Amino acid sequence: MDTQLLAICILTGIINLIGALAYGARIAGVRTRRIAMSFALFNILILASRLSNGFLGPLVAKRIENAIAAGGDAGLQGDFHLILASASFAVLIGILLVPTGQRWFSTAILKLQESRSVARLLLQSASPSGLRVMWGSLAFPRMRQSGMLARPRQLGWGILIANCLAQAILAVGVFAAIYAGYLNPEYRVTASQLSAVINGLATILLFAFIDPHLSVITDDAVEGKISEAAFRRVIVWISLSRLAGTVLAQALFLPAAQAVAVISNYV
Repeated sequence: MDTQLLAICILTGIINLIGALAYGARIAGVRTRRIAMSFALFNILILASRLSNGFLGPLVAKRIENAIAAGGDAGLQGDFHLILASASFAVLIGILLVPTGQRWFSTAILKLQESRSVARLLLQSASPSGLRVMWGSLAFPRMRQSGMLARPRQLGWGILIANCLAQAILAVGVFAAIYAGYLNPEYRVTASQLSAVINGLATILLFAFIDPHLSVITDDAVEGKISEAAFRRVIVWISLSRLAGTVLAQALFLPAAQAVAVISNYV
């Protein structure tokens, strides 16, 4: 693995780790009864994840340009599967760190309520005392909590499957569009721009159907209509469907790239 590929894998992992840990903000919001602030922190993390994608695209595109200039594929398809595997690994780590994220966000919400400034909160988090608090909050799921794997009745299979598909499309969208530029070099700029359409459809699916459903369950947890334990199970299952989506992306990658390569001829 060369340095460029390692950097792409690390950045992909960070993006997906942030997305997986962001679910901990919802649990923290239920626990602290500060839903608005928890959503604010959740949105900040999601925006950071989306912004990081902007840096990822040029790095991957440069790899394609180098391969085209060299006149060979240089194992490009295998590189993309490795990148997608790093996404799955990061989501798995994020799931294991959900208890840690929950503690971090609970502390952050209380600090934000005191300081009323996100900038001040970030500075406090980066201070030696803040880093000690974060280190002391490290926790992993306990074996006695095996009941967490029981699917909550509040979360239907339709939502889980939709989230899995949306996450798979988001995971593969940019990579498939850029690789399509290698399959169809004449229209590689057109192919790369189609990633915005792919990701846009997945984002609509997430924010129009999945996120409102999850928000209703969050409100039910705050109002006591469902237990906090049941809500944690909801987050675990949503996180697992995200992991399944990154795994599904492995199978979707090549067909999606081939489809984008063909479509770019007619746009």
